[in-house]
Amino acid sequence: MAHPTSPHAGTLPRLSSHWTGWGQWLALITMTVDHLTRYVLPGDWDLSWAGSSIGRIAFPLFAAMVAWHGLFNTRNPLRYSRRILIIGLVAQLPYMMMPRSSDAFILNVCFTLASGLTLGALVRQGWQHYQQQTLGLPWLLAGAAVGVTVWYLLGFWVEYGHNGLLLIPLLMFAMHALSQTESHFQARLWAGLAAFPALWIAGQMNASDMAKSFTVGTCLIVLVLAAGAAQRIPPVYLVMPRRLWLAWYPGHFALIALWVLLIGQLA
Repeated sequence: MAHPTSPHAGTLPRLSSHWTGWGQWLALITMTVDHLTRYVLPGDWDLSWAGSSIGRIAFPLFAAMVAWHGLFNTRNPLRYSRRILIIGLVAQLPYMMMPRSSDAFILNVCFTLASGLTLGALVRQGWQHYQQQTLGLPWLLAGAAVGVTVWYLLGFWVEYGHNGLLLIPLLMFAMHALSQTESHFQARLWAGLAAFPALWIAGQMNASDMAKSFTVGTCLIVLVLAAGAAQRIPPVYLVMPRRLWLAWYPGHFALIALWVLLIGQLA
């Protein structure tokens, strides 16, 4: 959720990131709608449809922007991941004050985003070193085993679980393939196949058909942007202030927690 640490893009082709300016506003709006209908507005208003539709845009959009910046717009994805983690640490206490049906301890979505980006970046770096013959196959397999173990254990503790942790690495894989697409049929077929795992995981993250359609649709639109449509997106008319972008996630949870406490005392 933090901004990338560098405007440069390493060895990958420079793609327009104008769409992320629009994405920031949409992500914050849809996330806030989801949380207001879940924690603040009265249950007898029957607004669950909003959380199952508008609210299901937020996480895949955040994940897509993190994957995009981690792939194209920063030289140091791990530093970018740490900055997201700091936001998660600040937000964890008010996040834990949200009313839930279960008392299980869960880390907020920033931990999911930061961990997913870390996994994706390490997988990409490991594969690059293997291709450059600076990393042997046994070390590559050992690293993969460690990564799978961390993913499995961490998936029980973070919001959106195992599927949420996989979404960013799979989006990075698909975005890379789509951004490299050439005109011949084999390249286009490979790019299309590379997009399938991310879309499949997105479809597993929700139970209802409505929620699935919004989550998968959000990922599909972003992958179309990676295939070249991003170059057609104009700059956002109103750039989101950096402080607002960094403070909104923990700040809106703090306000909701305060509201819940006040309502509880008045009830």
